[in-house]
Amino acid sequence: MSEGKVSEGTDRHTELGLKEEDLIEMYRYMLTARFCDERQWALNRMGKAPFVVPVSGHEGAQVGSGWAFERGKDVFCPYYRDLALVLVAGLTPEEVFMGLFGKAADPSSGGRQMPAHWGSRERHIITGSSPIATQVLHGAGIALAKKIKKSDAVVGTWFGEGGTSEGDWHGAMNMAGIHQLPLVFVCENNQYAISVHESKQVAGSVYKRAEGYGMPGVQGDGNDVLESYRLTKEAVDRARAGGGPSLIELRTYRFYSHTSDDDDRTYRSKEEVEEAKKKDPIPAFERYLRSIGVIDDHRIAEIREEIKTIIAEAVKAAEEADFPDPSTAMRNVYADPPQEVT
Repeated sequence: MSEGKVSEGTDRHTELGLKEEDLIEMYRYMLTARFCDERQWALNRMGKAPFVVPVSGHEGAQVGSGWAFERGKDVFCPYYRDLALVLVAGLTPEEVFMGLFGKAADPSSGGRQMPAHWGSRERHIITGSSPIATQVLHGAGIALAKKIKKSDAVVGTWFGEGGTSEGDWHGAMNMAGIHQLPLVFVCENNQYAISVHESKQVAGSVYKRAEGYGMPGVQGDGNDVLESYRLTKEAVDRARAGGGPSLIELRTYRFYSHTSDDDDRTYRSKEEVEEAKKKDPIPAFERYLRSIGVIDDHRIAEIREEIKTIIAEAVKAAEEADFPDPSTAMRNVYADPPQEVT
């Protein structure tokens, strides 16, 4: 692996107000997301999981940005690739696999949604839809409600650079800028809108579009978990203080196909992917943790084994869990539900 951007030999986290316990937890979330991802892919190839949206490569951007929000108060409007983010927000690996298998205990929809359509009322995670960037509009509406109610909660919404071509995204940006909403827009730019490269998808730069909507825009290295945290924390603090919305572009890369139904060999080379993996956010963060004496190779190995065990137990519990009762198929579909089906 290459040298990632997380600088070694300096206590960057201290300057950011992070404690050593924060660093270890951030690292654990990054690993949990990666290992969940690898297990999901294996289950898909075994015919046990219908559909997988990979997170590998995005862990630094998601854990870093998600860490800047206050869990239990702030609202998360994720998109389908945000596995690491929703883990930070409070979902457990077992709940992730409940959703993957479509089990009744799936917190997102009780097994009624596609996998990776995250949602949890108690964790303030708003369930998204398959159409691209609709969660951004949801974020703007919720942020307006928070402002009207004079709440100090902040709303975050995440999306890929492909989502910035959607009218919903521009409508949400415009609304947030006009009303100076407590909303943080986080673009995880992995350079591919499914199979379309950024050069044919984005005119100019994503973060520079912020100026047209009356808000600050910044760009950072999404492979650097601490930089992702710093940029997002500044935006969250500004929003909470009444300073309005921000747009953050975190540049990263996805290591697998767009989804399990996609063949990325048709639009990018193996060599390009291998080169991108040299900037893998996980080993980069491990180097930083070693350099400041927070962790050593022995502890890294221990944590990895602990998380693999947690995930194995989560998969087993989800596989053994009950599917939804077919008679409840219409529940939560209509405002005035019909009689239970048989």
